[in-house]
Amino acid sequence: MNEQLLELMGRFKTIIHDDLSLEMKQYAQEFDVPIIQDQGLELMLQLLRIKQPQSILEIGTAIGYSSLMMARHLPKTHIVSIERDPKRYNEAIAYHERSSIKEQVTLLEADALEIANEELPIQKYDVIFIDAAKAQYQKFFEKYEPLLKEDGMIISDNLIFHGHIFDNNQKQSRNLKQLVRKINRYNDWLANRPNYDTLLLPIGDGVAISLKKKVK
Repeated sequence: MNEQLLELMGRFKTIIHDDLSLEMKQYAQEFDVPIIQDQGLELMLQLLRIKQPQSILEIGTAIGYSSLMMARHLPKTHIVSIERDPKRYNEAIAYHERSSIKEQVTLLEADALEIANEELPIQKYDVIFIDAAKAQYQKFFEKYEPLLKEDGMIISDNLIFHGHIFDNNQKQSRNLKQLVRKINRYNDWLANRPNYDTLLLPIGDGVAISLKKKVK
């Protein structure tokens, strides 16, 4: 992508930041906390503006950056976000307590694969956003898709994984190779879901948009 195209694309910005969100971005960068990249966030927010969801389920809160940004840009939407790491959960709570839109978000400390679906405060979602342990993406999808509304959307982030899925470098660690294989298996599985129309876009770190097909 040449510099002129990057400059042109850079003119089209729709993300609204404040001191708190910029502080969260800086913290994530300094302490290597995985949060959604700006390009991926731009895409997701634009899709959500079109969708105008009443409810979103987020798998993987981290420090609460994406849930806060979704709430800020979608004032009529409630987000339920699940995080299993106590440290990250407490960081998210602390950040959200400082926000004026905290009432739009319900943060849950739980393992997303262990909490019962019936325990969630909302039982049907317009959108499910998966951004947690990459090796478990298929399990997350299968566990929570029963909670998706008939015209719902599932968004999966980080499916290009910094380009590692294209890298046949033999110097990769064993753990990295295993994770890459699992992400590639998820990509193949997702591409062949008969009841979803899925598009993988090379934006941010790779975002897949899966639209649930309407039953005829």
